[in-house]
Amino acid sequence: MRIRLIDTELSVCKVAGYDPSILDKPYCFIGSTPDERSLVCRTEDVPVDTLARDDGWIAFMIEGILDFSLIGILSSIAGVLASAGIGIFAISTYNTDYILVKEENRQKAIAALVDAGYEVIQEPSGKAD
Repeated sequence: MRIRLIDTELSVCKVAGYDPSILDKPYCFIGSTPDERSLVCRTEDVPVDTLARDDGWIAFMIEGILDFSLIGILSSIAGVLASAGIGIFAISTYNTDYILVKEENRQKAIAALVDAGYEVIQEPSGKAD
């Protein structure tokens, strides 16, 4: 299985609301529950009125379109990273899954994934925009 490293810094945020223009930015993920509104976006796109934020995340994207009937893909990758002592923040879209890790764990995560048999593709810096 191929996993692509998205070479851009991401932030996980708690927001009071959403500016609709954020939805046109690449790598924007929102979540809303009765208790909170969350936003994951490129660090350069974090809204100024963010309530709380955690910077320094990078993402690994599972390549290809994942059928809903596939079982255990995210769990397997999470297990590999957990065994290496790396915490994750997972996001799923209609087509695929993204696994976020802290930037300081980049090389350790790549090594763990490669050792587990995954092909990790690294984008040259600046290609994620």
